[in-house]
Amino acid sequence: MISVSQRSAVEPFHAMDVLAEANRLKAMGKPIISMAVGQPSDPAPAVVRAAAAAALKHGRIGYTDALGLKGLRETISRHYSSHYGVDVPPSRIVVTTGSSAGFNLAFLAMFDAGDRVAITAPGYPAYRNIMKALGIEVVEIPMHGQANLTPARLEAAWRERPFKGLLFASPANPTGSVIPHDELAALVAAARDLGVSLISDEIYHRLTFSGPDTTALAFDQNVAVINSFSKYYCMTGWRIGWMVLPEALLRPVERIQQSLYISAPELSQIAAARAFEATDELDRIKERYRLSRSMLAERLPQIGLKLASPMDGAFYAYCDVSAFTNDSMDFARRMIAEAHVAATPGHDFDPLEGHRTMRFSYAGEPAEMEQAVERLKIWLNT
Repeated sequence: MISVSQRSAVEPFHAMDVLAEANRLKAMGKPIISMAVGQPSDPAPAVVRAAAAAALKHGRIGYTDALGLKGLRETISRHYSSHYGVDVPPSRIVVTTGSSAGFNLAFLAMFDAGDRVAITAPGYPAYRNIMKALGIEVVEIPMHGQANLTPARLEAAWRERPFKGLLFASPANPTGSVIPHDELAALVAAARDLGVSLISDEIYHRLTFSGPDTTALAFDQNVAVINSFSKYYCMTGWRIGWMVLPEALLRPVERIQQSLYISAPELSQIAAARAFEATDELDRIKERYRLSRSMLAERLPQIGLKLASPMDGAFYAYCDVSAFTNDSMDFARRMIAEAHVAATPGHDFDPLEGHRTMRFSYAGEPAEMEQAVERLKIWLNT
């Protein structure tokens, strides 16, 4: 007899199901353009790949300290000083197996089963699914078309159903919205006044188009920050990220990391330490995103796909498709089968209102993004 846990009964990540269908159709020779998964189309920077090749040539790749290689942690620390003007000592940095491991570690170290943790809706579905699997009660704060969570909305949600923690992202997935500097300061202060522990998802930093990046650490050193080399640095498959933690969480996270992951992959750590040297190469890629962003911001509303949120950061356009459907899952299936364009149904990000939204990733080549819009224009007109 096989035992299957109740905690495993989480929603599938439909973006990955769409990707699988896109790959299946591609294998059949269909000319699929994917706007489904938030993954850069470029490889990791040349200096990163060269560092990995040199490490492999040298020989042994093994375990590292659970907190990560000292050199990488020092490099990340210097990044906070140069990019944000914020002092983060290397001792408070933990290297993780992608941001996914960072979320697991944060949830396990900060909350117990039965605790309530709030997220916004729409939001990245893995937040919800990981916490449900861990027995954490998820409180979703509906945004109802508003770009960002405000202190007033945070306090109202807390008074209705008090929660121990809040996880937020800026830039956000799926909306691309960015919390401005002063509003972020006010949000952090409001959470502190309520006694709510904060996790700030900053994995789309350096991909903002509305102004400079602001880390939540600028306002409170007790915020747990999660970041990653996946997005701006084009290192999704390398599975390498980091956390910045308050002192009280370092040893708990280290203990859990030792048992769950031992350490992040050493090869990826060695390579990632060079990623901060590749700004010129990576900013050229960001400029391509900027071109696609400008094109989509103009063209999508013209073909009837109204933007449901400002495209201030990341590489997503979150669209209201209610003029065409009340079932984004079916819309996604038909769109890939008939228009040969793959995108992610909003149901992934918002169980209540996602039936009328779609997320389009513009991390691909600008020419492909333009071709995708042309296909969608023809398809929607038919």
